[in-house]
Amino acid sequence: MQKILVCDDDHDIVEAISIYLSGEGFEVLKAYDGSEALKILEKTPVDLMIVDVMMPGLDGIRTTLKVREKSSIPIIILSAKSEDNDKILGLNIGADDYLTKPFNPLELVARVKSQLRRYTELGNLETKDNSHVYSVGDLKIDDDTKEVTVGGNPVKLTPIEYNILLLLVKNAGKVFSIDEIYEKIWNEEAIGADNTVAVHIRHIREKIEINPREPRYLKVVWGVGYKVEKQP
Repeated sequence: MQKILVCDDDHDIVEAISIYLSGEGFEVLKAYDGSEALKILEKTPVDLMIVDVMMPGLDGIRTTLKVREKSSIPIIILSAKSEDNDKILGLNIGADDYLTKPFNPLELVARVKSQLRRYTELGNLETKDNSHVYSVGDLKIDDDTKEVTVGGNPVKLTPIEYNILLLLVKNAGKVFSIDEIYEKIWNEEAIGADNTVAVHIRHIREKIEINPREPRYLKVVWGVGYKVEKQP
């Protein structure tokens, strides 16, 4: 049974989310502030975390930063605000997805399942008959072991970042629009996806490029989209 950690200072919201997730067969762990969530994570392996941005004490942003120091589990943030700044901030500090309150519990369940599916695929280390290694210059992705290296140095990516980079590396030289990237990675219609994709692209650049401001691999084609540049 997969474990979901739900962290929100609103007890009613935690209980409501718990009811829906438990009904789908998940084991739900409950925390009502960031410090409590971190204590649970120290003792119990968790498959995914749902965390509210605005909480007294250790808020969702700082909690996410702390989790990302040690773990790449999927994180979905909840925010009572609809401004893009909150969403961008959450994605910038390592969250994989977000929902704005009030939200449809069924949509939250669907997003949980989607994130877990990607995370499971990323962590699947089963040996396959054929190796699937993709290289562009010094950038290499081993899709069997889900390992990414640049110049032989390992790069740690979140599941979303990995899938975006894999898509672009496998199709080196091809330009993908923001909507195309979103629909292929998130498997849903791209509505207002610009900021979401841009934040993940920036994260990837920071991890694989020597100088993210002058990227060697992951480049923008202004007015069109993004591509991984073919290397000599």
